[in-house]
Amino acid sequence: MLFAYVAFSAIWVYPEGILSLRSGKHHAPTMNYNTYLKNYPDKDGRFGVYGGAMLPPELIPAFEEISMAYQTICHSSQFINELRRIRREFQGRPTPIYHCERLSNKIGACQIYVKREDLNHTGAHKLNHCMGEGLLAKFMGKKRLIAETGAGQHGVALATAAAFFGLECEIHMGEIDIAKQQPNVQRMKVLAAKVVPVSHGLKTLKEAVDSAFESYAKNYKDSIYCIGSALGPHPFPLMVRDFQMCIGVEAREQFLEMTGMLPDAICACVGGGSNSIGLFAPFLADDVTIYGVEPLGRGTAMGDHAASMTYGEKGIMHGFESIMLMDESRDPAPVYSIASGLDYPSVGPEHAFLHDLGRIKYETASDDEAMEAFFKLSRYEGIIPALESSHAVAFAMKKAKEMGTGSILVNLSGRGDKDLDYVIEKYGDGSQFMD
Repeated sequence: MLFAYVAFSAIWVYPEGILSLRSGKHHAPTMNYNTYLKNYPDKDGRFGVYGGAMLPPELIPAFEEISMAYQTICHSSQFINELRRIRREFQGRPTPIYHCERLSNKIGACQIYVKREDLNHTGAHKLNHCMGEGLLAKFMGKKRLIAETGAGQHGVALATAAAFFGLECEIHMGEIDIAKQQPNVQRMKVLAAKVVPVSHGLKTLKEAVDSAFESYAKNYKDSIYCIGSALGPHPFPLMVRDFQMCIGVEAREQFLEMTGMLPDAICACVGGGSNSIGLFAPFLADDVTIYGVEPLGRGTAMGDHAASMTYGEKGIMHGFESIMLMDESRDPAPVYSIASGLDYPSVGPEHAFLHDLGRIKYETASDDEAMEAFFKLSRYEGIIPALESSHAVAFAMKKAKEMGTGSILVNLSGRGDKDLDYVIEKYGDGSQFMD
């Protein structure tokens, strides 16, 4: 079994038979999802034609070292038990599922539930993999964590992990996102992280990744690169998926306990894809419809959105192969989203693979739809969501109307504290979005 199931289900045990394969129109006929997690990625870090590790020669030994270290500790009872303790005592896991009764009733009969990752320590799902990567760095004898961040939640989570483990921390962040996400920038600095402003290109997430990789290439002997999503060169898509699967493992058991059945549909926002793959993976073998929700932004024109799965094509960027948005020269296209954590021109390779298999459907939500969901969840349920998470809530609200009855589980990947200044400046009290 993969580490994620061994380590994380040790706290939240599956009921007997819960992973049995069920036939259904959502399953690719040649894929056995019971064995999927054992087989993907393969030894080369490939999910079908996606993934891999396209690296400069000087970084190949560094990534091989990370891969070997992870494959060693993921079977270590000491590592597993320490990570379980951290999650229980420091992170506050498991996070609960909440039934959004008032919001559901405003829409109709279909019931919306949210997995409260906003209640995870630091306010988002990012700490799930950051604590695992910090523990890995300690095992490898590294002294510094290097990463990029968009909305700042990954930066805060990694700075938190660095403080916890007594490590240095270096976070690269685009200047536009620094201005937009000042609360998280301040939190990183309080946690003693070095925040490196990125001033070239569009000054957002893609450029922050470029900058972080450049720094890591110069410092890999005493540092580890901790990518912020389920993408990048192998083994990071595997590692991040494994660390984030606690979301779906918990949610599956909790929903069954609450309702006696599984949800009819689950959904999560997709930028790079860490929170979503964490929710989705434990449900792959079930007769549950799965939706990834991408940012449509201002519209369908290039530069107005970041919906790579919807409008992209196969390409290579940042050392891995996946679906990406490209311009006429086949370079990464300019992207935009109101949510800084979603404005990336590609997506994790496992998402691309599961899309090709037909197991996951990828839909979109626009800026305006996300803002409507932001204010309605806040006003009807007393939960202020991150702008990233608001995209998933927006889709769930729309899908609930279409379904009429049944249930939808949304991964509420983070809280909206970081977005309040921006939202109030741009949208005021949100009355224009209320019925």
